[in-house]
Formats: sequence, structure tokens, C-alpha cells
Amino acid sequence: MGSSSELTVAARGHGHSLQGQAQADRGVVINMESLQGPKMQVHTGNFPYVDVSGGELWINILRESLKHGLAPKSWTDYLHLTVGGTLSNAGISGQAFRHGPQISNVHQLEVVTGKGEVVSCSEKQNSDLFYSVLGGLGQFGIITRARISLEPAPEMVKWIRVLYTDFATFARDQEKLISGESTFDYIEGFVIINRTGLLNNWRSSFNPQDPVQANQFMSDGRTLFCLELAKYFNPEELALVNQEIKSSLSQLNHFPSTLFTAEVPYIEFLDRVHISEIKLRSKGLWEVPHPWLNLLIPRSKIDSFAHQVFGNILKDTSNGPIIIYPVNKSKWDNRTSVVIPKEDVFYLVAFLSSAVTSSTGSDGLDHILSQNKRILEFCEIAGLGVKQYLPHYSTQGEWHAHFGPQWEVFVRRKSTYDPLRILAPGLRIFPKQMSYSS
Repeated sequence: MGSSSELTVAARGHGHSLQGQAQADRGVVINMESLQGPKMQVHTGNFPYVDVSGGELWINILRESLKHGLAPKSWTDYLHLTVGGTLSNAGISGQAFRHGPQISNVHQLEVVTGKGEVVSCSEKQNSDLFYSVLGGLGQFGIITRARISLEPAPEMVKWIRVLYTDFATFARDQEKLISGESTFDYIEGFVIINRTGLLNNWRSSFNPQDPVQANQFMSDGRTLFCLELAKYFNPEELALVNQEIKSSLSQLNHFPSTLFTAEVPYIEFLDRVHISEIKLRSKGLWEVPHPWLNLLIPRSKIDSFAHQVFGNILKDTSNGPIIIYPVNKSKWDNRTSVVIPKEDVFYLVAFLSSAVTSSTGSDGLDHILSQNKRILEFCEIAGLGVKQYLPHYSTQGEWHAHFGPQWEVFVRRKSTYDPLRILAPGLRIFPKQMSYSS
């Protein structure tokens, strides 16, 4: 396949890329889940790890590693995604404040570059390719194998939710929890806009600490902020864990009447989104457009963002979960290709909307895309220094702006590992260059 070929190649994991980015017009799309490599291998010992195919789903890695009392350290909220897919972006969930994203917990990769070379790489071997591919949006190579760091797995999880009405107080408590030695192993949050009977809905999975007061709390017509926490434990540690949780919660400023808790198996907690997926599929509400918008926002700008977006742009309702939580930049490796804000603490804000296909109203695709555009325009005009996670742009100029000072390194890596611009054309970062011989 020479420089005159139009052929391009895209790797498709479990089909969760946005805006058709895992497609290749008139090209080849590789179904990564179909790759038949060596069997998943868990290695125990002082520094445990697992060797897996790039097309393996994280849920399968969890199930296999749990047989050995082990599990990966860092997750995504949804586990039915491929290893290669999340490592090509970052892989973020509520453990990232402590362990960093999934790309900070990889020892080694096997990569097929745009030149067709099969290369093993790690921090010490072919390190430039290793860091290029991690968070590299599939631009430099296709991840065919990965060695993932593991840790001892707990049996159970104490799962906690509390509510706030004031965003600044909510954010301050989140930031307090991710600094220093936190009691909790998972820290996230979400925004709730005008939800009727919210706490009653929680009762199907959680227990209120004070049922009478919880009954009196009204969520109708309000914008609320939910702090979601998890503490991992083994059954014999429960009394001590309850004590630690009580002490940590006493230092927060949530509404006491909204404290809800649950005790669930570790695998059930980590696979919680799949449980929701099954319910949505049964109602025909899963296979619909998902015009998601994921933003990384500097800590110093989060109040301005929240005031405008949750106060003016999204006033009446949301069309899906809005997740929001801070992470520590020190847990991210600046040698990778991922783009993050400059500040030591920044927030992930994820608008995980679902559109009603036939609707022309506020739950329709056009309205949600317009809303996303308004949010992005506000960020741009206000100069918030926001970066898109799972980014989508239409022009190379926009990509250049997204990468900022990292653009030159990104371009150099592309020319080194995929000079013919064969890989991942759906992102439109590097249009295919044609050279014709006479």
C-alpha cells in the first residue's frame, strides 16, 4: 500500500466513538473484538499485572483477574469497552484522583504502526511510541496487546450519595476529598436538574440514613449536586470502615437528610452502568443517538462554568446524566498524547445525553447538539481554557488549537509512525495526502 493509495484503516472497539470517528470512508474498519490473540494471562506476585488483547473488554478483565483476588486500579464508568479504545483516549472514572487515568496504569503495549510494523513498547523500550499511542486517538498505531497493572481486589463496596444545593460548597467538598489521604476509593458527582421524587427513586438501590427527613426533601424544580463516594472493604473490616466514613462525612457540608448508602459486591459497583443499560435496552432506549460532550475544565474556572451552564443554558431539564468531578494533574503523565488543562486540579464534566430520534423538541438531537454548541461557545468566549475529552473537531485548525503547544510533537509523531496518514481517518486530524506518479 504505497503513497498513491487512498486506503485508510480504522480500529473499532465496542462502538462507542463519537461522530463516526471509528469509521473509514471507503477504507477498512477492523473489529478489534474479533482479534484472536494469546489467552488473557494474569500474573500474581508483588507487582501483579495482566496481559490482554487490545480488543478485550474491561468487564472480562475484571472477571478474570477477580479469580486471582486482583483487579485493575483505574476504570471507566462503563466496563463494556475495549482496552485499545480507552487507552487511545485516557480512561477516566472516580478512581482517577488517586491512580490517574487508565493510561497511567499500563506497563507495556504491542502496537501495529501505520507503517505496518509490529512493535513492543514500554517506558524503557521504544518509549516514544509507547507514550505516543497512550491517549493518541488511534493516530500512530493500533493497540493489539496491553499489560495492565493490578492490585488486590476488595470483596465489597460501601456506596454513598449525598446532596447539595450550592455548587461552590459541593465543589469545595469534592476538592477537599481528593487532596491528601482520602478515606474514599472513588469520588464522583453529578448534576440533577428538576427531577421529581429523586430520593424516592434512590430507595430502589440505596437506604436513607434518616427515612423521615428524606421524605421531606423536595427535588422538584431545583438544580442539585450529588456527591457520589465509594469505600472498598472486606467484610471483616466493616465496623472500622463505617467509623472512617462517618468521620469523613462529618467534615462535609451536604444536606444530612439526603445521606443514602448501599453495600454491594465490588463487581456490581464497577459494572453499575451496565445494569442501567439492560433496563434501557428492554425499553428500546439504548440504540438511540448519544450526542455526548465531555470537557476538562481548570479548577479556577469551574464556578464560572457552572454558573452559566447550569444556571442559564441547562435550566429546565437534562437529557441524560451530567457527571462532574475533579482529578489531580499529578497523576497524569505529560509524556502521553492526551491533552489536559494546565492547572494542578481540573474537572471532568460529561454531558451524557440521549436523543429521542423522532423528536423536534428539547429531547431531540438538533436541540441537544445546539445546546452543546452553546456550551462550547461560552467556554471559548469566556476564555476558560477548557479541553475536550473524547474530542471532536471538523478542521485541522481546530485540532491545532486543541493541542496547543503539543501540536508540533503530535505532528512529528504522526510523520514518524504513520507517514502515509492511513490510521484513524474519522477524526479528521490529518487529511489523507495523495501523491501520484506520472
